[in-house]
Amino acid sequence: MSLSKSASHQSAELLKEFVAGNETFQQTYFKKHEAQLLSLVKEGQNPRALFIGCSDSRVIPDLIIQSNPGDLFVIRNVGNFVAPYKPDEDFHSTAAGIEYAVGVLEVSEIIICGHSHCGAIEALYKSSCDTSMVHTAKWLTLGEKAKTMAMLALGESADKTELLRATEYLSIVTQIENLLTYPYVKKLVEEDKLFIHGWYYDIETGGIEYYDPDSYQFRPLSDLAD
Repeated sequence: MSLSKSASHQSAELLKEFVAGNETFQQTYFKKHEAQLLSLVKEGQNPRALFIGCSDSRVIPDLIIQSNPGDLFVIRNVGNFVAPYKPDEDFHSTAAGIEYAVGVLEVSEIIICGHSHCGAIEALYKSSCDTSMVHTAKWLTLGEKAKTMAMLALGESADKTELLRATEYLSIVTQIENLLTYPYVKKLVEEDKLFIHGWYYDIETGGIEYYDPDSYQFRPLSDLAD
């Protein structure tokens, strides 16, 4: 495959930025935290939580909660979706990550974090999908239940922004339901050895809300510190 001169130039410039960024990382952050990072090499990782988030470039798990290397085991995909448990030998990236985090790393917390202005949720409301994007079209069906619930609650004539926001919230809840179809997850949750959290990150404010299953509402994450 060949690139045009302009495309090749743009690629080279972008790579220069990445190279400079890595050099800065090595000289600053890595040097400051070298002992901690080398300890993770020597002793291995022991993350406290599994973070299932969206691939959206604006949502960076370690940045939004200021966690340290080794704190989170992270799975990111389009829409922060979790497919229902399906015990076959097909390729299941998200399921494999969940299985490893729970079965091998023995995390005690699982966070499913949705966010505002989610492209996957917006795509649910588009009239057509590029037929060549077969994997994306199939994956987006995991958000259909949330879309249906939002439309039933607000009505098809509801304000689009309000409808999208409601779907983003409801999708977090439906993904938690899907997560609980995994037998080993459900078992540990029932034994109070594993705890599941639904979070919603607002890109415009930087704030996070958590899902309260007792009230069926999302509340400011800061309330948990009270």
